[in-house]
Amino acid sequence: MMQRKYANEEVDVVIVGAGAAGGVLAKELSEAGMSVVVLEAGPFRDPQKDFASDELSMNDLGWQDTRIVDGKDPLTMGHNNSGRGIGGGTVHFTAVFLRFQDADFKARTIDGVAEDWPIGYEDLEPYYSRIEKEIAVSGPKHFPWGNYHGPYPYPEREPLSPNAYLFMNGCDKLGIRSSVAPLAILSAPFEGRPPCINRGFCNQGCMPDAKFSTLIVHIPKAIKAGAEVLADCMVTQVLMGKDGRVRGVSFVHEGSTYEQKAKVVILSAYVVETPRLLLNSANAQFPNGLANSSGWVGKGIMVHSSQDVYAKFNDEIRLYKGTPVLATTQDFYRSDPNNNFVRGYTLHAHGARPVGFAQGISKSQGGPVWGERLRETLLNYNYYGRVTMVGEVLPHEDNRVTLTDELDSHGLPRAKVTFSYGDNDTKLIDHAVGKMSSILEAAGGKVEFVIPDTAHMMGGCRMGDDAEASVVNSYGQTHDIPNLFICDASIFVTSGAGNPTNTVMSLALRTADYIKEKAKKLELTSSG
Repeated sequence: MMQRKYANEEVDVVIVGAGAAGGVLAKELSEAGMSVVVLEAGPFRDPQKDFASDELSMNDLGWQDTRIVDGKDPLTMGHNNSGRGIGGGTVHFTAVFLRFQDADFKARTIDGVAEDWPIGYEDLEPYYSRIEKEIAVSGPKHFPWGNYHGPYPYPEREPLSPNAYLFMNGCDKLGIRSSVAPLAILSAPFEGRPPCINRGFCNQGCMPDAKFSTLIVHIPKAIKAGAEVLADCMVTQVLMGKDGRVRGVSFVHEGSTYEQKAKVVILSAYVVETPRLLLNSANAQFPNGLANSSGWVGKGIMVHSSQDVYAKFNDEIRLYKGTPVLATTQDFYRSDPNNNFVRGYTLHAHGARPVGFAQGISKSQGGPVWGERLRETLLNYNYYGRVTMVGEVLPHEDNRVTLTDELDSHGLPRAKVTFSYGDNDTKLIDHAVGKMSSILEAAGGKVEFVIPDTAHMMGGCRMGDDAEASVVNSYGQTHDIPNLFICDASIFVTSGAGNPTNTVMSLALRTADYIKEKAKKLELTSSG
């Protein structure tokens, strides 16, 4: 039996998932005096002991359980779009910390596609500022795009990597603006953590703790404030009371099943596991899954298109040097009437470790690269530069998470993730690949590989004011069950054209404020 502070007690809040959103919620609510239990399916890692400068051994930072994939463009699931363990995906993300722009919240109004969010940029602006200060985001004195132009709390990182410099040089020759990227990576000491030393293994876990993660920032503060954080606990069901309110969750730890009673349940388990849990918790009152009277649970999932373009240079670039993303442009972020598509994309100079480089080029567009050509390319690894895209993908209800008949080791139905690009998505990708190629060529490179890829899952439990067409309100409170909240990237209405973590965390901060302010009035913490 686990030694537990809150064993057999009803707590104020149970949070499922300890990633970007779950960590913020745990800290905020526990510091407000609420009793909080966090349940995380993966382990509690120690960066100094459990992280390694080893790409293969660090793959388990992502969710490695079997997923069934389907659709015209089936997704590759795992390290690139999920996290497993305390800290979730923040443990191994690139730490690019962009804000969404005002246009991201108004796709329907501006371009007649998708749906508008029930909130605008101005609703998140104070939360963006709070999060950036709380984790000391480093960035340029002036950021040329969007609604916020800096300065960031900490100065920009320097020196940059050779790949970043060649990217900025190529942009400059083409008249494209570029900038150092805002990063959740320290450029100077902060709260006992050291500045970045350009070790370069951000995607494998930051051993020195220079890169932000909720594992090292929010979770320790939550525990200090009294939260109980339980690792290796797979939540299998959200439990309902006869009064139509949730009363807690059941979870499996080391083969035994337990219940955690709670007055409020918050799902922060990300885009696949959150819908999976809601659908698997179906009962007589909610036969189609919890919070699913609209039928939108699991529907409208999105990724970012994330094609890579590699070019070979005469001089050494050494893609392993420095933080993966140090330079960016958002000159193509918004809809342009001259394009044959709407919405837009961000371009990053993006480093690569050797194994990732090999895996990427082996699935190059136009056919796999293998044998002698693969060997020769890898011998020339140091001479390649890389640019990658973060492209907006429009939501479609056929892109979805559903349950299969196949069961996992916990007896849960495995998730099936169905995804296909739409016509607008493919036209946007083609445009971005052309721009990335032009930038690399202007910098003196010869483009050799275009790699199809995706990143950053979003959607599946979208927010909205209309309970018949959405799952939650703008605070993540489910329309159907007042004391059940969803707070992660699954509540996104659209995907935007920039890295989503800052928005995920800002939404979590807003939800935490809402729960703290409204708890008594809404009877969120009354017995269910």
